Amino acid sequence: MRKRTPIRRQSKPQPIGPVQTFTVDGLTHEAKGVARLKGKVTFIGGALPGETVAAQITKSGRRFDEAVLNSIIEPSAYRVEPSCQHFNVCGGCSFQHLADEKQLSSKADWLQGQLRNLITTQELELLSDNFTHYRRRARIAIDRKKGTLLLGFRGKASSDIVSIDHCVVLTGNLQKIFSSLKLELSINGLADSLGHIELLEDTKGVSVLFRLTSFISDELKRAWESWAKKELISLYWQAPNTSKAEVSSENMRHYDLGELRLEYHPQDFIQVNAIMNQKMVAQAMDWLSPNKQDVILDLFCGVGNFSLPLAQHAQSVIGVEVQESMVEAARKNASLNGFDNLSFVASDLTQPVANEFMKQKITKVLLDPPRAGAFEFLDTIIKIGPKQILYVSCNASTLARDAEYLVAKGYRVLRVGLMDMFPQTSHVETMMLLQKKK
Repeated sequence: MRKRTPIRRQSKPQPIGPVQTFTVDGLTHEAKGVARLKGKVTFIGGALPGETVAAQITKSGRRFDEAVLNSIIEPSAYRVEPSCQHFNVCGGCSFQHLADEKQLSSKADWLQGQLRNLITTQELELLSDNFTHYRRRARIAIDRKKGTLLLGFRGKASSDIVSIDHCVVLTGNLQKIFSSLKLELSINGLADSLGHIELLEDTKGVSVLFRLTSFISDELKRAWESWAKKELISLYWQAPNTSKAEVSSENMRHYDLGELRLEYHPQDFIQVNAIMNQKMVAQAMDWLSPNKQDVILDLFCGVGNFSLPLAQHAQSVIGVEVQESMVEAARKNASLNGFDNLSFVASDLTQPVANEFMKQKITKVLLDPPRAGAFEFLDTIIKIGPKQILYVSCNASTLARDAEYLVAKGYRVLRVGLMDMFPQTSHVETMMLLQKKK
């Protein structure tokens, strides 16, 4: 999967002051209520705008304090009962106590604040779909403590594993296999040899990947293969001290994108929300409007999620990705879908690039970088001088930084959209279209 900046989880904060009454008037993107007491800002986890709450300070700083919620005196009209029984302890979701429609508007308000130096007249366009049962892949943490099997996700602000029974954001098929998996692991010794488990659902069906920390017997492996066959799923094994599971070409995964089929390794990065990915790609094609005069550069292209749809309309497309294995998968996808106007290059876009990008007259650029953004490559994009740049981002702060640089170098923002790829969580996916000034 595409590397993301790891989140460092702290131990549970402890109160350092008395219980005080706060009036909440704002909300951070991490779903912390914003209150002011004697003029000083206080962030209160679990509190919502419009509420009066009792809370205790856990951390005091010069500019702001952090507090833990003690009780709700006057609740918000938008407060709802979380649909997940593990919401208060699991670190996976942070917005389940807020009504679905208010989640989206709160994220939009926050995103507009992040991009305040860029969008003054543009209306923020919203793209969303199901608020639950959307997640088609998940990494499951595992541990055994005092003979008890812990299978689930990391806790809120903690490295502890919260053992779960049901997850409302997993697809129905992944939830079903998770329940069967938990039962099976409780009655054999495989759990002691596991680092983590990866669940995945795509057009090919459901799969489970075991990352082993130690070698297991052939007998135990055959038992799990029989379980997988009974459950009608694919099973993958990542051997100890290896970075990736060995998978034969016939056992690669695939997902459909309209009439296109994209194959990939089960540990390659793909968007976790299948329906929203379809909508995102469709919106990208609409905004960028590729045509037969366009030569398009697709940066951080993965296995071709945007490259292939672009190639359906453009004169030619060049995809660039750092991981050689994903480049090979992308090339295979181009061949599989019959494209002869699509090529791929393996290149680290954080380093100086070869001259092949400068040899063609690039008319448009699409980039979908990881959380760190694409600042190191912006000068190359500016030298190429495309008419339009479509920037897809999973981190609004690095998008704002990069876009402000592009604007300073002669581009202007045409459209900005929020894509709710991860409902019930604080994460926001953003799409921005920039055009070169005449």
